[in-house]
Amino acid sequence: MGRLTIDSPLGSLMLTSDGSALTSVGWGRFDHDAPDAVLTETARQLDAYFAGRLQRFDLPLKPAGTPFRQSVWTAMLAIPYGGTATYGGMARMLSSGPRAVGGACGANPIPIIIPCHRVLASGGAAGGYSGHGGLDTKAWLLALERRHAAIGQGNGAAAEQFALL
Repeated sequence: MGRLTIDSPLGSLMLTSDGSALTSVGWGRFDHDAPDAVLTETARQLDAYFAGRLQRFDLPLKPAGTPFRQSVWTAMLAIPYGGTATYGGMARMLSSGPRAVGGACGANPIPIIIPCHRVLASGGAAGGYSGHGGLDTKAWLLALERRHAAIGQGNGAAAEQFALL
């Protein structure tokens, strides 16, 4: 199992892989790093994301979770950079309930890359965020993406579409 600590604007991030795919992103530091190719590439892409140069991650992912949580995480990956969806809209799309979607968001083992920060409560309220820093971190990530999406590759129409979910 690979482990790598990287510095980010949100604090230290702990990246974990099974050698072939990224399995988790968390906040904190490992006592001992054991990087592999997946983690080196993840660190490179996260650095580009935080600098506003990357709008879509291209990494092998293997988050552990129930089939329902997997379906929620897959749906989150479809939310475009700079866009948002709602717990209720995702629940309707998945024939589920908003609380179940919120629970899956909170259990996301690969935050930032699987963008649970892009999921909001009805009316645009922030909802929750289980990552370090809570709602402040969620707001920071959304502001980063909105700032760079505005000068990026024109994701406005797709972002607006998801904002209606």
